[in-house]
Amino acid sequence: MDFESLGLPPRILANLAELKITDPTPIQQQAIPAAMEGRDVMGLAQTGTGKTAAFGLPLMSALSRIEGRPAPKTVRGLILAPTRELAKQIVDNLRAYADGTQVRINLVVGGQSLNAQANKLSKGCDLLVATPGRLIDLIDRKAVFLDKTGFLVLDEADQMLDMGFIHALRRIAPLLRKDRQTMLFSATMPKQMNELAQAYLKDPLRIEVSPPGKPIEKIEQSVHFVEQAHKPKMLVMHLDRHRDDAALIFSRTKHGAERLKKNLEAQGFKAGSIHGNKSQGQRDRALAAFRDGELKVLVATDVAARGIDIPAVRYVYNYDLPNVPDNYVHRIGRTARAGRDGTAVAYCSPEEMMELIAIQKVMKRDIDVASGDPWQDYPTKKKANGGGGRGRGRGNGGGGGGGGKPQGQGRPGNKSSGPKRNRRSGGGGGRSSHAA
Repeated sequence: MDFESLGLPPRILANLAELKITDPTPIQQQAIPAAMEGRDVMGLAQTGTGKTAAFGLPLMSALSRIEGRPAPKTVRGLILAPTRELAKQIVDNLRAYADGTQVRINLVVGGQSLNAQANKLSKGCDLLVATPGRLIDLIDRKAVFLDKTGFLVLDEADQMLDMGFIHALRRIAPLLRKDRQTMLFSATMPKQMNELAQAYLKDPLRIEVSPPGKPIEKIEQSVHFVEQAHKPKMLVMHLDRHRDDAALIFSRTKHGAERLKKNLEAQGFKAGSIHGNKSQGQRDRALAAFRDGELKVLVATDVAARGIDIPAVRYVYNYDLPNVPDNYVHRIGRTARAGRDGTAVAYCSPEEMMELIAIQKVMKRDIDVASGDPWQDYPTKKKANGGGGRGRGRGNGGGGGGGGKPQGQGRPGNKSSGPKRNRRSGGGGGRSSHAA
């Protein structure tokens, strides 16, 4: 199957050829024909599998066939995305697909002038890509009306649920045409997703090209069991092995990300950071420098877990494990893009053992242990002691909070280059092996 057989307009086919996009991915092969027929679609696919084109190409095709210009302050199609970075990436891709057509695409996200965005929308547009919060700001100002909107796409819908945008969706959706076409795309399938689909989609075609939560098979995953205080030294040691390769590092907090970036700069790395305390301009410049190779290391919070499509990213480091297990899948999906291989390395402190267990449960597999011994007794002791202070003892006598290591364990950070061992991390007590 090729794109021509999917019934796309000649101008869009020419753009795809110029972009060297020749073969539809599995999610595109199944979603595009159904969307071209006007059906609602619910697509579940791993990150990096081409979801943007799966909804964007049929949407561009439909909009390009509508004659005349949209009325002032109206939009014909709406795409909602959870983060600014993802929204901007969607716009960049869609403008490339629609080049030479009459389709006009606008972007509205936070961190930019409301007045300037309202002025752009005053003439109306064919397609609006927006983050939910900023769109509601514009609706409240009567700068945009959705009663003429016949197409709705919810991209990365699971993250929108995680970020609390469900209330915004409940405000936005009733404003659109009742006979609209709706498409929902996601990489994971939390329990609320079915409720979302039932509320906003009509008899959707459900497409699932991979089990929800299953990372791309080409990603080599490993975990190091290491005390929190030893993580900076271990990270520098690992980055030193591939200074010329692009590496994306995830921190749990904004302050932690900035502190880590400065530490890496002090160690001679060309590093940048993106997080909630950065302005949109700063975030855009850091991403552009990382994409162009001026920066080799980018430290980010989960604001970047979706929306970064940089094929050159070879390594992803989970410096801090995410509180939401699905976010691990999205983080490591920033590597192994466009059919390439990738490596995902996680650091697990005693306090993060429960997060690791939750991640492995979502993925339905254990992550290979690269160094250190699993913090086997930490979850049990933490529960028994009501989450008290961190224990520093070893074995069964490990202190008040249960942070003790199994008896006889050496310092995890000293084993990263050792031989492969037969150990699995299996929920904190299993054994596995794979040296990173």
